[in-house]
Amino acid sequence: MSGRVHKIEIRRRNTEKILRAAEKVFAENGYAATSMGDIAEQAQLPRSNLHYYFSTKDELFRAVLQDLLEEWKQDALCFENFDDPRVVLTSYIRAKMGHSRSRPLGSKIWAEEMLHGAPVLGVNLSDSLVPWAKLKEEKIRRWVAEGRILPVEPSALLYMIWASTQHYADFGYQVTLLNEGEPLSERAFERAVQTVTAVILRGIGLEP
Repeated sequence: MSGRVHKIEIRRRNTEKILRAAEKVFAENGYAATSMGDIAEQAQLPRSNLHYYFSTKDELFRAVLQDLLEEWKQDALCFENFDDPRVVLTSYIRAKMGHSRSRPLGSKIWAEEMLHGAPVLGVNLSDSLVPWAKLKEEKIRRWVAEGRILPVEPSALLYMIWASTQHYADFGYQVTLLNEGEPLSERAFERAVQTVTAVILRGIGLEP
């Protein structure tokens, strides 16, 4: 590995480490109560190192949200890679459920940002999220026009998927409480994935 490649890899690893640490601290403390020092401590990095990568708390918070959005966009690549509505929606629901389980804190930060009218992402969110969602809606609309699924409002279907899948992250405490105080086992979570998938698919005339 060349020196330049090695430096790029170190930067990538440190950036990832900082983003995950920031995600945890922002989710637990909230934006206002979080300091760069808190994040540096969680990341186990000197504060000067943190400022080398992100000069302000606002910049870092924005990076956490943007990183999460890009990951969710990756979950939706099935809309571009496949045309069968059953395959697309089954893949999408499973991916979304998987990230609700593996990255629940990020989902909570996103929910908080949306509840307050996206004060950090602002207009950038409109520029990136709106065109992306409209493309997904257009594909759903085409499935309806072709008689491949029952008539449905495309945006409502997407909202239903987001609400159902992200519930397991945003309301994780409630899910655990109602599961006799224990986190869902892998088997129980798989049943949840299959149930959410089956209910949504059957609602638009497809068998899972």
